[in-house]
Amino acid sequence: MARRIFELFHREFRDVREAALLLAAATIASNLLALLRDRLLAARFGAGAELDIYYAAFRVPDLLYAFSLFFAASTAVIPLFLERFSESEERARAFLDTIFAAFLISVSILAILAYVSIPFIVPFYVPGFDVESRQEVIQMARILLISPLFLGLSGLVSGILQSFRKFFVYAATFLFYNAGIIVGILVFVPRWGLSGLAWGVVFGALLHVLVQIPSLIRTGFFPRIRIQSFSDMAQVFMRSFPRTAGLAVMQAAFVAVTAIASTLGAGSIAIFQFSFNLQSIPLAVIGLSYSVAAFPTMAELIVKRERAVFFEHLISASRSIMFWTLPLTILFIILRAHIVRVALGAGEFGWADTRLAAASLALFAVGIAAQSLTALFVRAFYAIGNVRVPIAVNMFALLVTVVFAFFFVRILQEISAIHLPFFHILRVVDVPQAAVLGLPLAFTLGALVNMALLGFYLRRMEGGDAFRLRAFAPFLGDMAGSCAVLGIVNYGILQASVSLFDANTFWGIFLHGFLAGICGIGSAILFLRARGNKELREARSMLGRKFWRKPAVGLEPEHL
Repeated sequence: MARRIFELFHREFRDVREAALLLAAATIASNLLALLRDRLLAARFGAGAELDIYYAAFRVPDLLYAFSLFFAASTAVIPLFLERFSESEERARAFLDTIFAAFLISVSILAILAYVSIPFIVPFYVPGFDVESRQEVIQMARILLISPLFLGLSGLVSGILQSFRKFFVYAATFLFYNAGIIVGILVFVPRWGLSGLAWGVVFGALLHVLVQIPSLIRTGFFPRIRIQSFSDMAQVFMRSFPRTAGLAVMQAAFVAVTAIASTLGAGSIAIFQFSFNLQSIPLAVIGLSYSVAAFPTMAELIVKRERAVFFEHLISASRSIMFWTLPLTILFIILRAHIVRVALGAGEFGWADTRLAAASLALFAVGIAAQSLTALFVRAFYAIGNVRVPIAVNMFALLVTVVFAFFFVRILQEISAIHLPFFHILRVVDVPQAAVLGLPLAFTLGALVNMALLGFYLRRMEGGDAFRLRAFAPFLGDMAGSCAVLGIVNYGILQASVSLFDANTFWGIFLHGFLAGICGIGSAILFLRARGNKELREARSMLGRKFWRKPAVGLEPEHL
């Protein structure tokens, strides 16, 4: 058995169906392991000061990781490596040596600068922490600075392995990363305290790269540290710039949100992060998957100067994203408490934490479709060759998010919860620190502004006349009706069947939510089928012909 697994690690997947299915399975497994990771964190620490320190410590390392992608983004490394490999192996080796050297030098220098400057930076983005908590953030952040180096190296290695179609080992990296963090929770924390969490992240990042080394050696392309071509560095830098800039803007938003949350009391950062992690699952599975899959076709159509077909493809992809994300939004809002209790409800994670996290998840859920469409629209601009508009819009949306965050948090702090319908709707009238809900609300509104502005500027592009709201009108009518049916049936079944399940057990909560969700989804499908919905037919056709026949595409993670 061990020998077969070892051989699978080095296997070359020529059939894209096998590769795509493998990556899809690994993505699901990785998300399940990430849920287990968060459940263990919630059970051990609850939503309190310790997890606030842990999550705050990621901010500077996450920024460093974003900048490391200048030399590690797979979207730049893979095509450039294959281009040179088609010329000669020696040319490919020189390219590989150069980008590895450039990455190690640049990230090492940035890490040293960050290590020295962290004591001066931390007070600005956790102003609400006391001196002792700030010192713990500094200590953990310095440990976490090792992770961007390992994850960046792993990204470069995985780019090379994907070039040789070695997908199994790449798929396994995400499992090993989360497994390392879980080891930190279960093994390191009892021995070393809170810093054990940081060492668990480092251990996971180390496993992320080490698991790929044997396969890299077998390719014969193990890099040497030498710079042979400055033009190679420049090309990787230019191709990586859009993705790196986008991630840097996102991390800047998280720094601002962390600063505000640190002033709202213990557990506020943890509540925000837990709910953000939960809403990120459908975003990754649907939004990023569709946007990544649509990008090659969009780029090809622009090269062929087929603008009309390009916008038809963009409209089709947008409708597909909304087809999946809008019903999920309804499910997340109605089943928010069940989702949070199943994912996080254990140990020290109490009922007040659950209610606050559930309300935060509901607010995040409103923006899932907007975030997913934003990912698609950004790649549409990249396909066109315009990187200025998405970067400028992202920066403006960041500003809007931060301003809204300050504004909403201040309002929720100053006005009594009893007098605000907002708190009554989310059922958190008597929950302390409910002002933290201003953060996901601001984040969601920022996402809506981002999507709307990107859509507006796409409409103004050459050939963009077809990209108008009228093109979505019948479809949006279908989705509004199906979502209404889904919500009514889901909520009705939830209320009618409450006495059938034990709300004090994991399986009772899970089965209660599962039954209501399945009934709601089934009703929505029947509604769309009666309407003759095109997207429903396409979804059934895709599943019928086995969706994994499409080429597999792998991306590095967006944060530590």
